[in-house]
Amino acid sequence: MPHTGLTSGMVHIPGAMGTHEMSVTSLQGMRFKRVVRQQYDFSCGSAALATVLTYHYGRPTRERETFDLMYEMGDQARIRQQGFSMLDMKRYLATQGLASDGFRIPLEKLEELGIPAIALVDIEGYRHFVVVKGIKGDRVLVGDPALGVKDYSRAEFEDIRSNDILFLIRDRLDLGREYFNAPVTWEALTTPPYGTALARDGLADFLLALPRHSDW
Repeated sequence: MPHTGLTSGMVHIPGAMGTHEMSVTSLQGMRFKRVVRQQYDFSCGSAALATVLTYHYGRPTRERETFDLMYEMGDQARIRQQGFSMLDMKRYLATQGLASDGFRIPLEKLEELGIPAIALVDIEGYRHFVVVKGIKGDRVLVGDPALGVKDYSRAEFEDIRSNDILFLIRDRLDLGREYFNAPVTWEALTTPPYGTALARDGLADFLLALPRHSDW
């Protein structure tokens, strides 16, 4: 299975009746519970695609698998400068026997379809692929390869979308619908009872979450 960033351990809690042990999961682990974390500074596309395949279509996929094949088949100079494109993703999925395309559709239509989508967002000038993993009421559940699971209001998400194109897998809609709005993913937004949760909005925090060149 792909590395999820999930870490856990036992914490000893002193109390009136003695010391108790409680199993806890790190905040970072919760955020990446159902998101493949990107390992390279220009690999959000390969991590987003691995997230969709692993957690929505029952095809456990490591980011390295998607990265290597898309890089091999794509324009390598462009990829190093700009990262992967939706066309790179489409070519990869074709090798897996899956049809896919980018569609100009609003969030309301995606909510009606009930399947995950990859979207291009712009966070203060930094263009980045994320996975729309669910929509409930005014909230949009996003799997961000750099930050993990986050949710936005519809207005907030519309503000950061780079365009109105959503990238969808056209096959196995039954699987796509089964894991869209998965309760376990929404639960990842809940702050653990122990530890400190820090807001990670803004470009500075976003860039700090990206791997450094020395990390790969």
